[in-house]
Amino acid sequence: MRVDHFQRDLRIIVLACALVLPSVSAFAQSGQLRFDSTTLAAAAQNAAQQSTEIVRRLTMDEAVKLALEQNLGIRIQRIDPQIQDVGVMQAKSFWAPSLISGVSKQSQSQQATSALSGGATSIENSSFGTQAGINQQLPWGASYSATWNSSRFSTTNLFNNFFPQLNSTLNLQVSQPLLRNFSVDQIRQQVQNSKKTRDLSDIQLQAVITQTMRNVRNAYWDLVYTINNLKAQQQSLALSQQFLRDNQKRVEIGTLAPIDIVQAQAEVASNESGVIVADAAIKTAQDNLRSLILDPGTADFWNIAFDPTDAASFAEQAIDVDAAVRNALDKRSDLRSAKNSLEQSDVNIRYFRNQVLPEVNANFNYITTASGGVQLSPVNIAAVSAGLPIGDRSIVSDRGFGSVLGDVLGAAYPNWTVGLQIAYPLGASTSHANLARAKLQYEQAQTQLKALEMGVATQVRAVGRNVQTNLKRVQSARASRELQEKKLEAEEKKLSAGMSQSFFVFQAQRDLAVARVVEIQAISDYNKSLVDFEAVQEVPIGGGGGTITTAGSGAIQAGGSAIIRQ
Repeated sequence: MRVDHFQRDLRIIVLACALVLPSVSAFAQSGQLRFDSTTLAAAAQNAAQQSTEIVRRLTMDEAVKLALEQNLGIRIQRIDPQIQDVGVMQAKSFWAPSLISGVSKQSQSQQATSALSGGATSIENSSFGTQAGINQQLPWGASYSATWNSSRFSTTNLFNNFFPQLNSTLNLQVSQPLLRNFSVDQIRQQVQNSKKTRDLSDIQLQAVITQTMRNVRNAYWDLVYTINNLKAQQQSLALSQQFLRDNQKRVEIGTLAPIDIVQAQAEVASNESGVIVADAAIKTAQDNLRSLILDPGTADFWNIAFDPTDAASFAEQAIDVDAAVRNALDKRSDLRSAKNSLEQSDVNIRYFRNQVLPEVNANFNYITTASGGVQLSPVNIAAVSAGLPIGDRSIVSDRGFGSVLGDVLGAAYPNWTVGLQIAYPLGASTSHANLARAKLQYEQAQTQLKALEMGVATQVRAVGRNVQTNLKRVQSARASRELQEKKLEAEEKKLSAGMSQSFFVFQAQRDLAVARVVEIQAISDYNKSLVDFEAVQEVPIGGGGGTITTAGSGAIQAGGSAIIRQ
């Protein structure tokens, strides 16, 4: 590919030399143009630099496909829905159950202060306990907690009937809001809003994709335009060079004054400037398209040049502005984003409206407990009071932990409580203020949505009119170019017959060059306006990726026939 490109550049240099060399003598006589070794070396170096380019033929559909795969803006935006998925998971995590567990060991030594201590100076207590439980906030507003505690207790207190003593307790608590936090609470508000934010990220992703596709298509047509503009400038240059050669021959045979050679040389120089500017515009258009459809990490990123295969041909297309307005009101990303914001506000209003209700909670508490261990015979209090020896205490029963656990699970000793808790703030509360603010903001957002819908309809209609305007521009520019061709042909014939002057031929050449560029620009603007008409039904246009291509958006510099794009 690079070798073919290099050979093509060499052929261009040879052809340029062949076109210019016949007029070298005349240029040399006037002292205005000289070919030396430095000029030829610079041309050869420029061709060598261009030979490093990798030319890639590209259709419009291929450009759009590459952008969808490699455009950095799209790749960045595609990460946002994944981030919002994490946000939804984070909001729902408040509904996840929490496990509780614990282990404790306690030792206590108390001074004996009773006469019934059996002569002991201190009482030693020791306990070892475990705890396990679970609590959870449920999606319908209820909450529960269940805990199970077990312990082993031993003491030197003579009046304790168990040594050691085994205890186990099961505690279940349930609370259900009946008014406030019944239909919606803070967790459900956050979950619903996080889902709306997730939907918004999808809307924004689709908007970025649509906007990027529009930018790619317009950049593609810009590249086609700059290439066609260069061809038009080269045609004008070739025409002026041919006219220069013809004038040289007329001067040699004495039918034309030498001053006309200078005018022809000035015209050639002006058209050469137009070619240089047009060539630079192609490089700029290549950079714009390259940055939209290629990953900067691509090998030879800056050396890839595109050869667009889709011609900017003129094909009139019928458009339905009213249908486009209806489609935009349904699909436009900015309207969908505004409606999404309204839906989030509606969630907030329902939450704040619920928060002004009285707090009425139904509570249920259930406890079952049991004890066991090694049960000893009772202490003889009369003997202890008389200071007599207590003697050995016999074992009455031995209930292990399995028996204790059986009593707990079998609800041998249940204890339950059912209650209703009511609370209502006196006077104005923060919830009332939040509700009033949310209602006003919702009303304001609804009015803003109506204004936005009006703006969307206006923009779609404006872009639709722009399509029709550019269509008429193409038709007018085509007719003007055909007439300018006939005008130039007539002026050349009149000059050959001695009935005209070189000035009028120069003016006809300039007018034809301008007419060619205007036609090329009009066709490009028409194709781009069709792209805008399709895009404006899905995304707002006019910023962040290009402006609407309106009639007269390009200005023409008549001297060099160069296009200045706004």
